[in-house]
Amino acid sequence: MRGQTEDLTASFLFRRREMRALVAMGMMILGFGFAGQRAGAMDSPQDPCSLLTAAQVSSTLGDKYGAPEKSVAPRPFANSVQGTDCQYKTVSGQGKVLFRVYFDASAAQAADLHTRLKMFFGKDSTAANVGDEAYVDKNDAIHVRKGSARYFLSISHGGTPDGRKQVLALATLVAGEL
Repeated sequence: MRGQTEDLTASFLFRRREMRALVAMGMMILGFGFAGQRAGAMDSPQDPCSLLTAAQVSSTLGDKYGAPEKSVAPRPFANSVQGTDCQYKTVSGQGKVLFRVYFDASAAQAADLHTRLKMFFGKDSTAANVGDEAYVDKNDAIHVRKGSARYFLSISHGGTPDGRKQVLALATLVAGEL
């Protein structure tokens, strides 16, 4: 009888060790999964407005622009991410630049949203050679997707020949930062 009790105790202790090992492995797998999610979320810069500095705006547009005023950009669709608006203004307040940027969970999601938004803003639009895909809308603002980032740039004098070149130059600067 004593031999059976020792066998049962040994069996129980062995199974208990197996369960501990399985739980530890499970926790490690979950930990790696969460670490991977955190790394994906860090693809966007802490300050999205840093993708386009006031110095770059000033240099490209040929006027002195102040630091951007940062605010939350609305979600374009339900269950999509909020973005960041960066508004740059000249001292006089005459010159204005709106830089709106979103960082989606994946490039596929960004491509889908870019395509859906193009149905609204991109009718009769002009293609632009910036990022992975881009177009200039009827108001001479540019909409760009590069990887999982989507952004929009509008300048107060975008409808002029110089303004069209300048908005394209600003969009190219941002694409280079992504």
